[in-house]
Amino acid sequence: MQSFTITRPNMTVDLLLFQAYGPAGQALLESALVLNPGLADLGPMIPLGTTVTIPDRPASDPFRARPVVSLFG
Repeated sequence: MQSFTITRPNMTVDLLLFQAYGPAGQALLESALVLNPGLADLGPMIPLGTTVTIPDRPASDPFRARPVVSLFG
């Protein structure tokens, strides 16, 4: 887990997770809200000075199914 103190205005939990983990951060929104009780009550923009804890990046699954693209139909 990592903790961040918000120093920029207009920061959201989604944006914080995206900046930390890229597109994979979208899947961690619910976990981040569980780690920070009361954060959702503060509104969509996190107030300056608020410390937010985010979960670790999930381990990538090397056996995850990936879509197959066929060039020939």
